[in-house]
Amino acid sequence: MAMGNQHPSISRLQEIQKEVKSIEQQVTSFSGLSDDKNYKKLERILTKQLFEIDSVDTEGRGDIQQARKRAAQETERLLKELEQNANHPRRLEIQNIFKEAQALVKEKIVPFYSGGNHVTDEFEEGIQDVILRLTHVKTGGKISLRKARYHTLTKICAVQEIIEDCMKRQPSLPLSEDAHPSVAKINSVMCEVNKARGTLIALLMGVNSNDTCRHLSCVLSGMMADLDALDVCGRTEIRNYRREVVEDINKLLKYLDLEEEAGSTHAFDLGQNHSILKIEKVLRRMREIKNELLQAPNPSELYLSCKTELQGLIGQLDEVSLEKNPCIREARRRAVIEVQTLITYIDLKEALEKRKLFVSEEHPPLKAVWSVLGNLSEIQGEVLSFDGNRTDKNYIRLEELLTKQLLALDAVDPQGEERCKAARKQAVKLAQNILGYLDLKSDEWEY
Repeated sequence: MAMGNQHPSISRLQEIQKEVKSIEQQVTSFSGLSDDKNYKKLERILTKQLFEIDSVDTEGRGDIQQARKRAAQETERLLKELEQNANHPRRLEIQNIFKEAQALVKEKIVPFYSGGNHVTDEFEEGIQDVILRLTHVKTGGKISLRKARYHTLTKICAVQEIIEDCMKRQPSLPLSEDAHPSVAKINSVMCEVNKARGTLIALLMGVNSNDTCRHLSCVLSGMMADLDALDVCGRTEIRNYRREVVEDINKLLKYLDLEEEAGSTHAFDLGQNHSILKIEKVLRRMREIKNELLQAPNPSELYLSCKTELQGLIGQLDEVSLEKNPCIREARRRAVIEVQTLITYIDLKEALEKRKLFVSEEHPPLKAVWSVLGNLSEIQGEVLSFDGNRTDKNYIRLEELLTKQLLALDAVDPQGEERCKAARKQAVKLAQNILGYLDLKSDEWEY
């Protein structure tokens, strides 16, 4: 039907749907909580549109009633998605971990607010633990969760970086104020920069409601202008001192852009990240090698060439830039485990085949350990092929098989034989590593 011939109620419903459609992307990618300003704004817009839809007069016509129903359903769907994003269990998990980081900052970083520079080992360990746990939060590929995790990690990693930089790099000065009249001003600005560092940490972590990033940016820019206006009279040591303080200010200004960066798609969507693409390329080749090995009629012929190439893949992973991003670090760690597990599988297969060539009397406990290693080799082949989650029957079966092998090793009595003790210890470690690898493959983690 041409627009000019449409019923006014239909035209109005289309206008409302267009307005709703215009904020759909914002709703889908919303990564905050239900008490955020943006949540309330989106909720208010969608609720208003529902009232608008409800006020459209259908005049008893079936086509208008259906159109109104569809418009209401779409708006209600977005309202529900907005609520689910803000209250998703993983989103709440991210927030709870962030609150732990906030508590650490409140308790341990007080000296920074007065320009101090003492940070306890307890704080450094606590922040590192928080970062590790955040990287392990599962997003299931959901945009809002990936964005929330990245945004939270970005802020906490920035705080860690600010503190580490302050601890490692102390200014080579202050110079004596007797050296030049400008030194007193530089010293004064340096003290203000130290205080600004504490303010920035508090802002990033949401523990300071008395200041804003915009105000701090103006303060830092003002310090920069004051330093630029100083006359250092060609004195190299004073010019270097000023340059160090300017560099400190520039670093702090860089962190003030984090809010804008964290909201951009390129930042949190690591699917197109250069380092991630390198890791994915390595994993694709590793899987090709794995399939060749598992499907080959005589895999022993491939052992040497495959191990050589796999070692090369480990080297490629070592060269991947982490870009100070803990999610990339976690992705690389997992890729290394994948490749190393395949190398271990080949090593065990080779050891089992070599053993067949030497028929000799073995101590019964050592023979029992080798029997378990043979079983582990077969199970590891299945684990390498496993592609599922922890609710799959096959996962439960493999976990039970590995547990049985650990129990079998526990029952082996080395009878004082050092060689047997060492073999059993290695076999236990192998079984535990295979269990760990099975868990890693099935935990549904995504960068």
